[in-house]
Amino acid sequence: MSPDASNNTPAAVPTDLTVHAQSQVLEVTFDDGAVFKLPFELMRVYSPSAEVQGHGPGQAVLQTGKRGVTLTALEPVGHYAVRPRFSDGHDSGIFTWPLLYQLGRDQIALWADYEARLAAAGASRDA
Repeated sequence: MSPDASNNTPAAVPTDLTVHAQSQVLEVTFDDGAVFKLPFELMRVYSPSAEVQGHGPGQAVLQTGKRGVTLTALEPVGHYAVRPRFSDGHDSGIFTWPLLYQLGRDQIALWADYEARLAAAGASRDA
């Protein structure tokens, strides 16, 4: 399951982004009142980059060993997205507002899918 922000995601815009380094979450407050706490690990394993998602359907690469990954920077991309830099060196994913909203809204299902894929591959969240 890869996030697809085009699927029924409101056109909400963040009014606040707060990096909580100690709890390892990005708190995103949207103008529709929604507030999501996105774990850095979730963001990293569902990065929209080609390195993670591949270049076409079915080409996603399972990310393993990402528990404990942190954000080292969060850069704005125009007025529509941010680009996080993660402690493992990954920095090529651009997270649009609709994608951040979808990650927050669907994070329970995304976690379950990720853990199921790790189990099926005999892999772990730990490095």
